[in-house]
Amino acid sequence: MSESNLAGQVAIVTGAGGGLGRAFALALAGAGARVTVADCNFQGASDTVEQIVAKGGEGMAVEVNVADEDSVETMTKAVAQRWGRIDTLINNASVYGSIVRKPFFEITPGEWDALMAVNLKGPWLCARAVFPYMRERGGSIVNIASATFYSGSPLWAHYVAAKGGVIGLTRALAREAGDYGIRINAIAPGFTLTEASLRLIEDAAQYGVNRGAIKRAQQTDDLIGALLFFVSPASDFVTGQTLVVDGGRQFN
Repeated sequence: MSESNLAGQVAIVTGAGGGLGRAFALALAGAGARVTVADCNFQGASDTVEQIVAKGGEGMAVEVNVADEDSVETMTKAVAQRWGRIDTLINNASVYGSIVRKPFFEITPGEWDALMAVNLKGPWLCARAVFPYMRERGGSIVNIASATFYSGSPLWAHYVAAKGGVIGLTRALAREAGDYGIRINAIAPGFTLTEASLRLIEDAAQYGVNRGAIKRAQQTDDLIGALLFFVSPASDFVTGQTLVVDGGRQFN
C-alpha cells in the first residue's frame, strides 16, 4: 500500500476533514499523489493536510460546499492553478453523522432536499466540474456509496435512496465518460467505525458484526485497498462497477 504508484498524480477528496475522507486522503498521499483535501470544515481539512505533510506528502486544504455549483467550480480552479491537472476525484462528502433516524413518513421535505443536495447532487456537480480537466488525459472518479442501499436499512430512507442514486449515477457517468478514458466506479462501505458512526449508533463497535462473514467491526483501513485499486492502473479496464466492502454482510 505504501508503494508510490500514484507519483505525479493530482487527487481531490471531498469530505476529507475527518473520517473516511481523511483516511482516503492520507492513503492517496502515501501512494505519491498530491492531494486536495476539500471539506465544508476548513479547519478539519487543514488538519488532514498537516497529517499528510507530516508523513512527507503534499496537500492543500480547500473549503467547499459540494451542493453549490460556484463553490465546486472554485475548488477545481484552485486545484488546476496549483498543480495544473486533475487526475482523480473521490466523491466522499456526505450528510451522515448528523442524521436523526426516523420513519420515512416523519422525514420532512426540507430534510430530504438538504441531504439529497449533498449526497447525490454533490457527486454529480463535482464530476461535472473535473471533467474538463480529465477529458484530454483520462482519469478516475470514485463515488462513495453505501451498503445500506442493498440492505434497505430502515429509518433513514433519504440516506439509503441517495446512496442508491450514487450507484445509478456511477453507471450512467461511466457510459458517457468512457470515450474520454475516464473510469468511474463506486465503493459501498458497510458500517465503518468513524467519529460520525460512533455518534450515530449506540454500541457502534458491535453494530452488525454478527451479520458479517468476517465477524469484526469494520475500520477505515479496510477500504483503502479498494480505493487504491480503483485509482491505479490495476483497474484500467474497470468502470461502472460498485464494490461492496463490508466483511460479507451483503452478498449480491
